[in-house]
Amino acid sequence: MSESCNQSCGTCSDDDCDERKENPVDFSEKPHELSKIKKVIGVVSGKGGVGKSLVTSLLAVTMNRRGYKTAILDADITGPSIPKAFGINTKAMSSELGLFPIASKTDIDIMSINLLLENETDPVIWRGPIIANTVKQFWTDVIWGDVDYMFIDMPPGTGDVPLTVFQSLPVDGIIIVTSPQELVSMIVSKAVKMAEVMDIPVIGVVENMSYFECPDCGKKHQIFGESHIEEVAKEHGIDLIAKMPIDTALAGACDKGMIELFDGTWLDHIADTLEMNGEKKMKIAVASDNGLVTGHFGHCESFMIFDVENNKIVKSEAVPNPGHKPGFLPVFLHDMGVNVIIAGGMGGGAVDIFNEKNIEVITGASGKAEDAATNYLQGMLKSTGSICHEHQHSDECGEE
Repeated sequence: MSESCNQSCGTCSDDDCDERKENPVDFSEKPHELSKIKKVIGVVSGKGGVGKSLVTSLLAVTMNRRGYKTAILDADITGPSIPKAFGINTKAMSSELGLFPIASKTDIDIMSINLLLENETDPVIWRGPIIANTVKQFWTDVIWGDVDYMFIDMPPGTGDVPLTVFQSLPVDGIIIVTSPQELVSMIVSKAVKMAEVMDIPVIGVVENMSYFECPDCGKKHQIFGESHIEEVAKEHGIDLIAKMPIDTALAGACDKGMIELFDGTWLDHIADTLEMNGEKKMKIAVASDNGLVTGHFGHCESFMIFDVENNKIVKSEAVPNPGHKPGFLPVFLHDMGVNVIIAGGMGGGAVDIFNEKNIEVITGASGKAEDAATNYLQGMLKSTGSICHEHQHSDECGEE
């Protein structure tokens, strides 16, 4: 302590003060006592309009489809767009215990300032500290419950809110979203340097609006000019984890509140990275009759769904076959978050659809459904390539 010390540490600029070194300020906040959040991933950008909220939404949808409980904390208080993308119009409710998030159609929990405002078009005209404190309350006062992955949609830049989030919340890593413009090097540099100062790992960078693919000829056009994102990522020692196109269908899905129904695989690599750094979860579906693997995928009476954590079955349930209309069952199982489908036989059309949706197909199986799932996990069950031809022409296996 120096002779000139006025005992006011809050306004002191002496970083060498022994008192400050011995008692560093801890800004960390605990989540609500009824919340258990395993991983917190921030999605940031150096400037607005690059699709940060879009990437946040798609990440939550992607991890949700893989069987994880996901949530989105919309920290972009002055520009909240998450509820719009998910088609959420209801208002958040509270009790004496705290504030409850709104669940989306596929059970992704969301909290945003627009879920509290009387009218979603009302502007939030608040100063920075009030906005930052609101974000902090979304962490401390909201009853999130059990969450595997929480994605935080940050406002652009390096101001009050990102600082508050990095200091107060246990952020496991950030994903930087940018676009292919000459400003990209400076913008990414700012985000990376802030992460370094705050000791937050950078998972990687996503380039949105990277190209436009002609629907007629398939040629890719770089609307915003030649991309230099690979060089920028290499310069900062971070991974380029996705290049997303300009896609009118994706924009339309957001405008209609149907982001959860959009099927895109651009962020699968990020999902793989997140899984490698956390608990491995998956869902296995076995086409079955009376607990036994059925010979015809589309004719099964039910699907045995096995939830797997760290290569062990932790839960099972029988889901009745909803009917084998052409092409319906692969979509049905995909929407349930299934990663692997096991059956005795399957039509080629169904195999193609499952492959398009990144669902592994195992055919040629027999015996008890649970044994088949266990054998798969132990690496003892491989596909024999068994294809069901018996009903291909009458469209009864759900594949044509």
